[in-house]
Amino acid sequence: MKNEDIELEDEQDDELFEHHRIVVDGGQHLLRVDKFLMDKLPNVTRTKIQEGIHNGFVMINDKPVKPNHKIHPCDVVTVAFPEPPRDTDVKPENIPLNIVYEDEHLLVVNKAAGMVVHPAFQNWSGTLVNALTYHFQNLPEMKGNAGRPGLVHRIDKDTSGLLVIAKTEIAMTQLARQFFDHSIERTYWALVWGEPSLPTGTINVNVGRSLKDRRVTTAFPEADFGRTAITHYKVLESLRYVSLIECKLETGRTHQIRAHLKYIGHPLFNDATYGGDQVLKGTTFSKYKQFVDNCFKIIPRQALHAKTLGFIHPATKKFMQFDSELPADFKEVIEKWEHYVKYN
Repeated sequence: MKNEDIELEDEQDDELFEHHRIVVDGGQHLLRVDKFLMDKLPNVTRTKIQEGIHNGFVMINDKPVKPNHKIHPCDVVTVAFPEPPRDTDVKPENIPLNIVYEDEHLLVVNKAAGMVVHPAFQNWSGTLVNALTYHFQNLPEMKGNAGRPGLVHRIDKDTSGLLVIAKTEIAMTQLARQFFDHSIERTYWALVWGEPSLPTGTINVNVGRSLKDRRVTTAFPEADFGRTAITHYKVLESLRYVSLIECKLETGRTHQIRAHLKYIGHPLFNDATYGGDQVLKGTTFSKYKQFVDNCFKIIPRQALHAKTLGFIHPATKKFMQFDSELPADFKEVIEKWEHYVKYN
């Protein structure tokens, strides 16, 4: 499989920006929207168009539609994508990298919370890619992802943890194929509100861009929207009001863990986008609320860390697995909860 057949994997904060605006001719006959766009956007595949429709990137008269929706005369069709048209030149910046492993084919980095993975709207500098282009020359790029050298997957700005970076075209192709086949092994540790009723479980529910707020990913348990998303979880520690859980990704959709955990009633601790920045378990008396607020200050982000990463090395063909320590803010907030539960 070629690089251009594989999309950049994993979760990343996105907003939509209009790329195409088509006013349908008054004499247009009724036609499925996916077929209509294939004619209007000849460089885009039907699969890409249909995925865009499922993810809410295509709107007709400002409303999301299904692929079989019929175009009518004078409709206004807009096609938006997570990034605006941009200059793909990346400015190298001397930003330190936390390199866990490196050889001539790839490197594994431990990204700190707060660092954006690649340049995008409102974040054109200070990103992981800006750092990579300073420290490494001629990193490969996947077709369709110009300006993102070395990347085969992503994690959110405020999620910490492990990322693998390709240093050669062969490594990029091989690693991208493993992500495409869902054979990459990834586990995340998450602090969530409440205690799941089952100590282990699998969440197999489609996710996609919310029809109400396109900045948010939501679960679609019955509707014909979204894309297949599968998360396996295991409770590592129950702390009465919160739980430390391990999530193993089978797929890597945008905000998958965050949306799935909200769907089962256990949002990530201090995840403002998905409602986890409120007291969701326990009373609201002043002492307890003050404790929670102090915890929010300790970890001013969603409590999510990409802890392990495993893959077949593209050159040696040997399985490699990497583990990472929880960052200081994450460890401290767990210790605070352990102490609180023990003495209250």
